[in-house]
Amino acid sequence: MLTVISPAKRLDWAPRDVEMTAPRFQSDADALAKVARRLSADELAGLMDLSPALAQLNVDRFRRFAAERDDVRPAALAFAGDTYQGLEAATLDAEDLRFAQERLRILSGLYGLLRPLDGIQQYRLEMGSRLATKKGPTLYAWWGKRLARALNEEAAALGATTLINCASVEYFSAVDEAALKLDVITPQFLEDKPGGPKIVSFHAKRARGAMARFIVERRLTDPAGILDFDAGGYAHAPDLSAPGRPAFLRRAEAAEAAA
Repeated sequence: MLTVISPAKRLDWAPRDVEMTAPRFQSDADALAKVARRLSADELAGLMDLSPALAQLNVDRFRRFAAERDDVRPAALAFAGDTYQGLEAATLDAEDLRFAQERLRILSGLYGLLRPLDGIQQYRLEMGSRLATKKGPTLYAWWGKRLARALNEEAAALGATTLINCASVEYFSAVDEAALKLDVITPQFLEDKPGGPKIVSFHAKRARGAMARFIVERRLTDPAGILDFDAGGYAHAPDLSAPGRPAFLRRAEAAEAAA
């Protein structure tokens, strides 16, 4: 099976002593960066609801994109948001990273589909951005069916038939499910609240990263194995689950212990 996660807005650009690989869709990243660098800071701010300072930072990044190809970091170690606090890629050993490189993928608005050790440049381009290109008004139009087809190819090479979707709705929407030939399983992470079980975005993002790590560390290739997920105090909740959407519930006391 394959697992997909979302990228993060925040980056950690600390040097990393690992051998990096080339992104599959590097030419697309170059083309999208070329489109994005035509935008002014105000236009980029409107595109992604950025502050003036963040907008200017990313204008500068896109303008330097072609010239700074050597300033790259491995994707799973460069992203630093909530999901990556759960993944904790920097603490994975060499064999863990080898397994992750084979079976974990990161969906990206700019790069399309990344392996954990693919070298990326500093950027911010959210998948839901309405960046108009020759292919249409959004990044979804740009990627079309290609991400689904790429996942099909990579799964076929592994003999995998299942995709564990630990990505957000925004990012997984870029995968055309009609073109996807894999069974999709989307775990749900809930907190036990006084009014009943509830998805809390911050905790769910971190749990999705922790699930990806659990799969890597356990070397899971059978989707049934994810039901044993127990990181951070979560436990499988069959009564809250639906076909293709296994639920994991964390009791309040477990959440306090994990904090």
